[in-house]
Amino acid sequence: MNSITSVQPRPQTLTELFLGFSWLALQGFGGVLAVAQRELVEKKRWLSRDEFIEEWAVAQLMPGPNVINLAISLGSRYFGWRGAWVAMAGMLAFPLVIVLILATVYAQLAHLPAAAGALRGMAAVAAGLIAATGLKLAPALKINVLGKPLCVLLGVATFVGVALLRLPLAVVVLGLGALACTLAWRRLPA
Repeated sequence: MNSITSVQPRPQTLTELFLGFSWLALQGFGGVLAVAQRELVEKKRWLSRDEFIEEWAVAQLMPGPNVINLAISLGSRYFGWRGAWVAMAGMLAFPLVIVLILATVYAQLAHLPAAAGALRGMAAVAAGLIAATGLKLAPALKINVLGKPLCVLLGVATFVGVALLRLPLAVVVLGLGALACTLAWRRLPA
């Protein structure tokens, strides 16, 4: 056993967990991936970059919203089933209230061309956030068991399958995900 141990920060109470995920959720307009990585890895340091990538990959494979799956996983890691529920509640409580208010307002303004234009503009911002987070996490590919070239090839194949060929996301994730898992499993040391 190593005599020097580093203790990774973690939420100390269920309240801190709830507030942490509430804050994360309130920043996640248009997508939470970029915000989740910044908050959980860079600011709170509840996860290392590599742990975040692993947890996010698992969250994407499970049914349901990725960030909710991530919250449940981390809440469970730190506080068991109570943490899972509290983290999920943190992700959902305030956004639910905001969405209900915005839906009511949008119902009154949906007929205006400016409302449609604003939504198209936000879609571009969300795409930029996802691309920026992908670039930020790309250095982790250097230590991936598949190697950077194969990871890039799988990423391009995923993009082509979903964006260009318009294959169902489930088909692409199951097909390429199964291939990637099999290749990684074969390359892991025995």
